[in-house]
Amino acid sequence: MSHPTPHPEVNTVLGALLPAVRGVLEPEFVGVYLGGSLAAGGFDRASDVDVVVVAEREVDDAQLAALDAVHRRVAAIDAWCATELECTYISRAALRRFDPASAVHANLDRGAGERIKRVAYDQGWIASAHLLRTRGITLAGPPPHTLIDPISPGELSGAMRPLLEEWGRALIRDPAPLLARGYQSYAVLSLCRIAYTIETGDVASKQAAAEWGLRTFEPRWRPLIRRALRDRLQPHGPAEDHAVEETMAFLRAACHMESE
Repeated sequence: MSHPTPHPEVNTVLGALLPAVRGVLEPEFVGVYLGGSLAAGGFDRASDVDVVVVAEREVDDAQLAALDAVHRRVAAIDAWCATELECTYISRAALRRFDPASAVHANLDRGAGERIKRVAYDQGWIASAHLLRTRGITLAGPPPHTLIDPISPGELSGAMRPLLEEWGRALIRDPAPLLARGYQSYAVLSLCRIAYTIETGDVASKQAAAEWGLRTFEPRWRPLIRRALRDRLQPHGPAEDHAVEETMAFLRAACHMESE
């Protein structure tokens, strides 16, 4: 696993993470895989490092505490991506097929000072699982396609529709998160990804979905999408007022809502 990605600092962080995680989870350890933009393409310094760790069962409280200590040590590594890990710890049975009744897993969000915790995953996980199955990078363990049942284009599209409604309408009700430039650009690009999956039954990187959106959506949204592609690389500070207004309009159009 010395060079699993083309990014030396990412490899350094993963090289520290893998043996430590294996040590905590053995003898129940199954494998470690990379998803997200490392699998889909388009990885850069604005990306997180999506890691999926599979064990025979969900982690218990003692393992959770030990894994939290592992992540605090990894976060101290002198590398830009040391605090950009987005980790999911999931049982072999839960990874096989998404089940809302068995969707609480240990999770680490990206960001300095983040701690591992248990999180309820929604249907958005279906897209992550499809990407992992079809394009995931194996750091250790069996090939991911042997652990995940095939997911049809119809299942992918169907999973994204309620996610769009719930997430989009929540932002329309409370647009405060859009005031931050980083989240505003994230919202626009995420809408492109969701729409791409609904229409094609496949999964694409943010950049690829945005390029698809530029070709597919009404011309009025092109400046908004281009700005989002630019701002994801410079996410700090407040969003421009007109960008927030246009994002709200984009959300309403995506959710088929009239202006409020």
